[in-house]
Amino acid sequence: MRGFVPLDPESEVSQEHFAVIYSNRPSRKRFPAGCVEIMESAERALAQADADDKKHAARVIGPSKSSEGQYIYYLMEWLSA
Repeated sequence: MRGFVPLDPESEVSQEHFAVIYSNRPSRKRFPAGCVEIMESAERALAQADADDKKHAARVIGPSKSSEGQYIYYLMEWLSA
């Protein structure tokens, strides 16, 4: 995927996670940490998702520090039931 640093197998800085993302625009590819709630499994993320409340289940990589100094997560894929 273009635009993010690949995972380093020797470090635990950024990792792959399942999450619920609060977003008005699900077309984005990166999200501030404040909009991302990490979940322990894909099933849990899907259970907590609520499209009417703009909460979407996803697989993400992060956190990573942006050039602006914000912590962000990169979208890997949206999950669907």
